[in-house]
Amino acid sequence: MKISVGLYGTNAHRIALALIQGFNKHYTLFRQTCREAKTRFETGDWQGVHRAVKERLRFYDDRVDECVERLRSEFDIQGSDEATWQQVKLLYIGLLLNHKQPELAETFFNSVSTKILHRTYFHNDFLFVRPTISTENLEADEEPTYRSYYAPQDGLRGAIRQIITDFRWQHPFADLDRDVDEVYRAVRRHLQGMPARDVNFQIQVLGSAFYRNKAAYIIGKAINGASEYPFAIPVLHDADGLLNLDTVLLDAWRIGLLFSLSRAYFMVDMEVPSGYVQFLRSIMPNKPRSELYIMLGLGKQGKTMFFRDFIYHLHHSEDKFVMAPGIRGLVMLVFTLPSYPYVFKIIKDVFGSSKEMDQATVKKKFLLVKQVDRVGRLADTLEFSNVMFPLDRFDDEVLDDLRRLAPSKFEIDGKQLIIRHLYIERRMEPLNIHLDRMDKSNDLAGLEHAIEEYGNAIRELAIANIFPGDMLWKNFGVTRYGRVVFYDYDEIEYMTDINFRKIPPAPDFETEMSGEVWYPVNRGDVFPEEFATFLLGSPQVRKLFMKHHRDLLTPAFWQAAQERIRAGHVEDFFPYPQELRFLHRRAARAVIAE
Repeated sequence: MKISVGLYGTNAHRIALALIQGFNKHYTLFRQTCREAKTRFETGDWQGVHRAVKERLRFYDDRVDECVERLRSEFDIQGSDEATWQQVKLLYIGLLLNHKQPELAETFFNSVSTKILHRTYFHNDFLFVRPTISTENLEADEEPTYRSYYAPQDGLRGAIRQIITDFRWQHPFADLDRDVDEVYRAVRRHLQGMPARDVNFQIQVLGSAFYRNKAAYIIGKAINGASEYPFAIPVLHDADGLLNLDTVLLDAWRIGLLFSLSRAYFMVDMEVPSGYVQFLRSIMPNKPRSELYIMLGLGKQGKTMFFRDFIYHLHHSEDKFVMAPGIRGLVMLVFTLPSYPYVFKIIKDVFGSSKEMDQATVKKKFLLVKQVDRVGRLADTLEFSNVMFPLDRFDDEVLDDLRRLAPSKFEIDGKQLIIRHLYIERRMEPLNIHLDRMDKSNDLAGLEHAIEEYGNAIRELAIANIFPGDMLWKNFGVTRYGRVVFYDYDEIEYMTDINFRKIPPAPDFETEMSGEVWYPVNRGDVFPEEFATFLLGSPQVRKLFMKHHRDLLTPAFWQAAQERIRAGHVEDFFPYPQELRFLHRRAARAVIAE
């Protein structure tokens, strides 16, 4: 790329420098909090983990706003002409040629620019609609993205031990030799022995651990000739506060579940994030790069890549946006594109009469979901503003509902429909539709699994300090793995803000039979006994629910969960089955030995 010498020292050059300085400050702070995740893990500072997650979510927007303010105050940016802004982009590209995070820096440029420019400039002449700098083969200066270990068959135990010790955790293991032996045995079981000896037997491990909640994950793969074997090793604190290897995950699909958007984002110290994404894609080739960036805590980059993929899909499809299947909500207008596995949600201008809240409150609820431990039970959403869609791709019903229910949320500009604010999330089968399908097909096992999963979702959310609020079946979805996830957030609350009460006895029979409430009800009061009234109308459903989750209908369960939360207890949530844990296997072996 050749840049005219005459551009250096100009206003455009100074603006470009201010922009890259703004991004570099952001990523420095981002990496700092990710590095500190190691110390939080070592010391068991679980409350600090949750605080760091909340604080990191603000980093990007704070730096963007800070940069916008600097450009406005120092450079009279509003008065810049088109030629100047094109020069700014050209000079900015020059600053990225040897950058370690060029794709993130391009997105930062877009975030700042779209707060200054009118949307008529939202194309590749002024923004990075298409990426400019390649991230292929970027190499870190500080240390390689991944470390390599060579382990012939008889030296695998030593290689596993070296991998663990190279993370240099400043906290002792309870019994590292025991744990290494467990990993070795699990690998032999998984591979039904060991792979044939090969001169190219190599283990590659990403240089930073992946920290989330109370766990650190080691992510890597073994290479033996043309075969690759991915693995993930969770490291936890045991009951005595000492470290232990909890299991080893050896199936790519199980490793993929670690990166589900229904779970909290990881803290990972990455000099070259594209290198991490490229490595992860070699393990999980079906996982979109956008989702991997999001799970690495780089949400804005994930959104950028998601939308590029979405635009590409629109160019290569012809179906129309239609209203999403299921019972229509009172707060959100939801439509979907049948050929694309996502739904699009818009906050209505007028809510149903039973909803006592405003639009700002709904937005706060969606933000709350990003800040908490989602424990695999809350669907993450991508939030967008001023999104342009081709008008002719909308079904008449969607357009009619937009005009009737959310007229302030969109405008039509020529052949474009511009939605001012929306959320996008993975499409799931609504639980009420799923249950009806199981019932009609007489699939009793499927029906029981879904009801057990539904109760487990409520139970796990409660333990993680989340009360769903509206627990109707329609507000939950079933993933392609059969997991039940909550996705309707307008009534979500922290458990500690709810007053769970038992319904007091009626003073007399006539009062009880009147259908009128005979006891005072204050804001925030919840009576778990009432859940059965609106959830368990079907005798079959009631029988299965009572079999697995009878305690959810009592105040005792909810109050006990509140007590543990208020005492500062942070529960363990495992994104893999209990039977895979080494602790479980050791207990099973002990029983057999007896």
